[in-house]
Amino acid sequence: MTTEELRELIEQGEGQQLEFKQSIPSKASELSRELCAFANAKGGRILVGVDDKGKIVGVTLNNTIRSEIQQIVRLLDPKVEVRISEIQSSDKTILCLECEAGPKKPYAASGSIYVRNGPNSEKLTSTEEMHDFWQESGRIFFDKMKCKEYKYPEHFDSEIFKAFIRKAKITGSIGEKKVLENLQLVVDDKFTYAAVMMFAKNVQYYAFHATIRCVLFKGTNKRFILDSKEMVGNLIHQFEEALKYLIAKLNLRYDIEGQPGGRRKEVLEIPETVFREALINAVCHRSYYAQGASTMVEIYDNRVEISNPGGLIGVIPQKDFGHMSFSRNPLVFGLMQRIDLVEKVGSGIGRMRDGMKDAQLPAPVFKMTGFFTVIFYRPVAFTVWIASIKDKLGEKQCAILQQLNDFPDSTIKLMADALHTTTRTIERNITVLKQLGLLQRIGSAKEGHYQINKIPLLLE
Repeated sequence: MTTEELRELIEQGEGQQLEFKQSIPSKASELSRELCAFANAKGGRILVGVDDKGKIVGVTLNNTIRSEIQQIVRLLDPKVEVRISEIQSSDKTILCLECEAGPKKPYAASGSIYVRNGPNSEKLTSTEEMHDFWQESGRIFFDKMKCKEYKYPEHFDSEIFKAFIRKAKITGSIGEKKVLENLQLVVDDKFTYAAVMMFAKNVQYYAFHATIRCVLFKGTNKRFILDSKEMVGNLIHQFEEALKYLIAKLNLRYDIEGQPGGRRKEVLEIPETVFREALINAVCHRSYYAQGASTMVEIYDNRVEISNPGGLIGVIPQKDFGHMSFSRNPLVFGLMQRIDLVEKVGSGIGRMRDGMKDAQLPAPVFKMTGFFTVIFYRPVAFTVWIASIKDKLGEKQCAILQQLNDFPDSTIKLMADALHTTTRTIERNITVLKQLGLLQRIGSAKEGHYQINKIPLLLE
């Protein structure tokens, strides 16, 4: 590496594949765990003699230190190739340790597995983190595992499979078993869990936890259950039945305007398309390793929550959520794509957001720790909504919301005049309402307007 290449590298700053060390750490394990994390990810470099701000401070090396560095590399298990070089910049020496992504993941340092999370190296500690790592490295996916108890053809539902290949426009002339093999659903003459969950006669006999539970509550908490139903069978059937349940339990309105012949068009209070996206997302991306939990559909007076075991998988950074897709169950995901239940990789989150926006409803709320949960807030009359939250807001904040409900195009100046206060006071209270998620600005400062988000406030 030339001095110019070194400076260009440093200018990139620390990140997923670059780590700075001001000096050689007193504990050898610190360097070994960084190398371990790089080997478990996409590879990377450690530059020793560069501080956190990217300033070259240099490092003093001798044969004893060089020998210690070689010992550090040997701490990695299994062995991984690490290239060690010394780079001169002016009168300073930089030590560079570089390794590629290892072909034999997982790698461990002193018995522990480390992975790269942005600019940091982290030790895997929980079972879920372990599962995520195995899946991200492409080693173990639940749906690719072989179900040893499954027997073909006695446990296989040929009618469901025939319906699938018709919809997927797959020719069946080569024979049922050959089609299954081409879809990677049969490995070493054993059926995978993807084949079981999609085409078995009795799915829950082999995967009892692969269900969707739908619950209707009275009120805004889990205290009173009005109705409950567990959807079983294959994953497509579960998806269809859960969608029917939602449609049956939510409110409909009738739209006559613009319909031919004055016919009535049924319109669900929350667009059906967002539920389709959320349900198929839950079925495809849930962690089927988590056998103590089901995919959940919960209907409350003010919202609908759809959740599945397994939070946002670690390979997707928070900043890329909604733009990247990584399925915990790639075979299931691929089968859903073939029958157009999944339209475009990574686009489902955007369609949920667009669907709620088009219906002039609050944006969906996503929670991604432990369980992946999406919350859709149901439409509610303004008077009912403001009454439910007014004791959590100031008088001016309630007045601003009322003014915007009555006169949606109100500007800050108009609100100040109507409420007999200053524009500064209006701006300050609008800032609070935006921070609470109750108000958002749509469009530019000059041409846009404020939109009320009728979400519950501090009620959960």
